Amino acid sequence: MKRTCTSLMLAGSLLAGGQAMAGDLLQWQTNSLTYLYGKDFQVNPNIQQTVTFEHADGWKYGDNYFFIDKIFYNGKKDAYAGDNTYYGELSPRLSFGKIFDQKLEFGPIKDVLLAMTYEFGENDTESYLIGPGFDLSIPGFDYFQLNFYNRHSEGGRPGDNIWQVSPVWSYTIPMGSSDVVIDGFMDWVVDNDVNKEGEYHANLHFNPQIKYDLGKALKLGDKQLYVGIEYDYWKNKYGIEDSQGFKTDQSATSLLVKVHF
Repeated sequence: MKRTCTSLMLAGSLLAGGQAMAGDLLQWQTNSLTYLYGKDFQVNPNIQQTVTFEHADGWKYGDNYFFIDKIFYNGKKDAYAGDNTYYGELSPRLSFGKIFDQKLEFGPIKDVLLAMTYEFGENDTESYLIGPGFDLSIPGFDYFQLNFYNRHSEGGRPGDNIWQVSPVWSYTIPMGSSDVVIDGFMDWVVDNDVNKEGEYHANLHFNPQIKYDLGKALKLGDKQLYVGIEYDYWKNKYGIEDSQGFKTDQSATSLLVKVHF
């Protein structure tokens, strides 16, 4: 997902404001580090270890999400990235409800936003996404976002000017003295009509995490230490059509440890 320079400046100004402006701008924030070890990945090496830093916040006029992955290929080389690589996304959203100080609620919709994302990494990976976003009120869910993006790839490479649908969710289930959290995202690239030659195909990336709040169970603090698994399903990974000669349909499971701070 990609965003405009203005969006990057908005996100940067929010983070730079720090605690001094917390009462006026910053409403909440959370940071985390995650370690993943998994296998059965496609296109890239089969076994991967990933360290992820994530930041999310809500502020006076919207919200922001940022992550960056450092991926290690367990001693094997990737054809394009070598022994390891990195990938990240910056996703600011501007809330029309907050900007105009109006409730934009109708049906299950709680708010209407301008959603943006900037994707970056090694080699030819930069993309910019922009489109409408919605916060939804769905019974039982901690939150549920539904964002629609028009994707624009750097340099007009395959996958440019196509549409993507991206729901994001979190659901908490009480379990004994603690909780299980099921959260994640789906990126569904639904449109590849502009790519008549077939070099970029519609694809679906489904990535949930199932996490046990170990910190709460051990009375170390709620929502601070999680253990669990991450499942990664990606049909036509990177927009490459799956075939007998080159398998790109991915179904990979990783062990997970996550610390919030």
